[in-house]
Amino acid sequence: MQLGAIYEYLDEISPFELQEKWDNSGILVGAKDQEIKRIVLALDVTLELAEEHEEDTLFLVHHPLIFSPLKQMDFDYYPANIMRRLIQKNQSVIAMHTNIDKTHLNRYVFERVLGLRIDKEAEFMLQDTRRFATKELYALLGRKLGLDNFKVVNEKPELSGVALTTGSGSSMMDMCETDCFLTGDIKYHEAMKAQQQDLMLVDIGHYESEKFFADALSSDLKNLDISVIISNSKNPFKTVAL
Repeated sequence: MQLGAIYEYLDEISPFELQEKWDNSGILVGAKDQEIKRIVLALDVTLELAEEHEEDTLFLVHHPLIFSPLKQMDFDYYPANIMRRLIQKNQSVIAMHTNIDKTHLNRYVFERVLGLRIDKEAEFMLQDTRRFATKELYALLGRKLGLDNFKVVNEKPELSGVALTTGSGSSMMDMCETDCFLTGDIKYHEAMKAQQQDLMLVDIGHYESEKFFADALSSDLKNLDISVIISNSKNPFKTVAL
């Protein structure tokens, strides 16, 4: 199957034009007339993943391998070291980042993983306006996201609604109309702002909230006449106990 045909199908189910202006989704490595023998679904493409899989593999990933403009291609450093191996093995990369957030990933995590109800939706943010006990919410997050701890700002015992943006979404807190906002990568000054606005923030982790990318997309790929392999990406962070 040609890379261009796969790209066109992906563009139908989650249009690349939906991506944010700062994003870099789409074909990052490869050519549209390139023959693809298999698809590997992963959160990220790594050097280990490129080494592990055969030639003519398409890595369909969430995070763009190329994000900022490249000023040089030094093969000793990321991401050029990965790109060299991909090219050597005739492998290709398509990234589905902010477009898939809007069409698939946020909804999948909110409804399918956490079992929440979508009462309000605004691109990256989904909101369930029902009342929640905070302790029950903590238990749900721990059970469904595999978390045994998380950072919290402005904790409240009872909540009139919960909102979610997967990945790094705390910059969108002004859109939140509920008592609590779940997202990852919360910065110090964003925490201070939320505290002043009486908004509870729960940092559920960037990786932890986006690790469901492959699951969210896999069912749509069953319509393609090509083998699809799900690769469980690893969290680059490690928790160290003192």
